[in-house]
Amino acid sequence: MIFSTFGWLILWPLDFRGRYRVMSQWSRFNIWWLKRCCGLDCEVSGLEHLPREGAAIVMAKHQSTWETLAIQRFIPPQVWVLKRELMRIPFFGWGMAIMHPIAIDRKAGKKSIDQLIAQGTDRLQRGLWVVIFPEGTRMPVGQQGRYKSGGAMLAVNTQSPIIPVAHNSGQYWPRRGFLIYPGKISMEFGPAIDPSGQTAEAVLEKTRAWIETRMQVLETPAPAMPTSDDRAKP
Repeated sequence: MIFSTFGWLILWPLDFRGRYRVMSQWSRFNIWWLKRCCGLDCEVSGLEHLPREGAAIVMAKHQSTWETLAIQRFIPPQVWVLKRELMRIPFFGWGMAIMHPIAIDRKAGKKSIDQLIAQGTDRLQRGLWVVIFPEGTRMPVGQQGRYKSGGAMLAVNTQSPIIPVAHNSGQYWPRRGFLIYPGKISMEFGPAIDPSGQTAEAVLEKTRAWIETRMQVLETPAPAMPTSDDRAKP
């Protein structure tokens, strides 16, 4: 808690991009440490699909903690959509607040969509990318949740492209799991989905279809670890 308080205080005088540069180093360190300590590496493809100018919306599969760290390595300065209640946690919430997240009151019903669009529009106009997990929660390997329409509605309202992201992190770092398994996570950034002339429903379906189609390819069975009997064989 003392460290969190100190970190929050020293970052407060910086502008957003200065704060982001400092805080994103923590994510980079964790990814590096996972490779050194746990043997967990990654391979990334599709970075050529990222727009060179302007901000975009990232809609990604959510399976573990890993992608919340890794996305920060490859996407320009970004903000996240999160529950407003998290902002009320002493020290932790205050630290998150200085990163200008899109804080949504999930109990507000349809008004939560208005909150996402209003705050998301502001962030995109400031040149900040918006990261959304459309299923709303971490999903077990092989399962698909209901894709929520907020991200697609934001794209249509702002005419911002969506970059879909698929990965198989859940095979190596399961949700709610304590153990992290060695291996190489595959993460793929898809072609930008242009919302021009489309409804939010159509944009959401294109995003869902791309992600889930790629998940079927990426979620191939992981190689079986050798047993003690196998190692004893000549």
